[in-house]
Amino acid sequence: MGVTRERGPNVAEDVVDFELTDARQTRVALLHELRRPRRIEFTRTGATFTLSYPRPDADRLEYLLELTRPSGATQVTPDPTNPLRAPGPFGEKSVIEFPAYEPPEWLLDDDAPRGEVREVPLRSARLASVVPALLWSAAETDPREPLPLLVVHDGPEYARYSALLELLDHLVSFGETPEFRALLLPPGPARNELYSASTRYANALANELLPEARRHAPSEYPLVLLGASLGALAAVHAHVRSPGLAGGLFLQSGSFFRRRFDAHEAGFPRFARITRFVGRMYGRRPLAPPVPTVITCGTAEENLANNRALAEALGERGWPVTTFWNRDAHNWTAWRDALQPQFAELLLRVWT
Repeated sequence: MGVTRERGPNVAEDVVDFELTDARQTRVALLHELRRPRRIEFTRTGATFTLSYPRPDADRLEYLLELTRPSGATQVTPDPTNPLRAPGPFGEKSVIEFPAYEPPEWLLDDDAPRGEVREVPLRSARLASVVPALLWSAAETDPREPLPLLVVHDGPEYARYSALLELLDHLVSFGETPEFRALLLPPGPARNELYSASTRYANALANELLPEARRHAPSEYPLVLLGASLGALAAVHAHVRSPGLAGGLFLQSGSFFRRRFDAHEAGFPRFARITRFVGRMYGRRPLAPPVPTVITCGTAEENLANNRALAEALGERGWPVTTFWNRDAHNWTAWRDALQPQFAELLLRVWT
């Protein structure tokens, strides 16, 4: 006997009612990435499993189901009763959209001329590798012309899962920003090591990757760095390691771990290194020149406390900080939805 429910979860203003009928399973649990607990068991009645889940402080919910067979074997899968999905680097997740949710309007722009995207190999002795970066250039721009440069950690993922290139095309087409280029840096297999306040990576970025990139993307303007999660941490860390590297920072759901907020992350291999660096950001001694900075974070994610604290600390130290707390969590759609309008405002502030 397979799944019999033909419609997805019942979504109301303040609760989601899940129901799955499947005689092949002995247990069903909801898995999500909001505040803990992140695994919630369904109640079983015969072959039917139900769960009433109170609405979190969010307008969207991405989730998976953990299905357990009589043998004890488990399978983690999207909800077979819910056709709404969100893509991601680790596969699709099911999505709940509450009545207040609306995607950004710029997604509707199908007419903006598409920029050119090409691969640019960036050699790094410090990383002992050639980084296969992507370079986006605004439509109909001269490759020899110096233009502003946006540098994006997890760049290909931003393009694939957060529609970043569509937004860049839109901003230039509508005259919301000057023409510019974007360097999309892939994280590679050592992402957790390189993006976790790594001096080796920060030095490679400043002294090898960016000088090499400028051979393909001439620029006479201050850089803007964009990153999410550990990519946001790596962006601000690179700016601190090489003062003046960036003219602006756009940091989304940064992994700005502190022991007082993030003891649950203590098992992360580079937790101590991250907390040491972030702690220095709170010190009296300035670590880097203040630059215009945007910090966004989801209202339902565990990084919210450390992002709010860092934004306050930077503001107290003279940094011009803009914050946006998005009613979502730690995922690529949330980062997409939190880009505008503060993204274009930052680019204009730095480049004009």
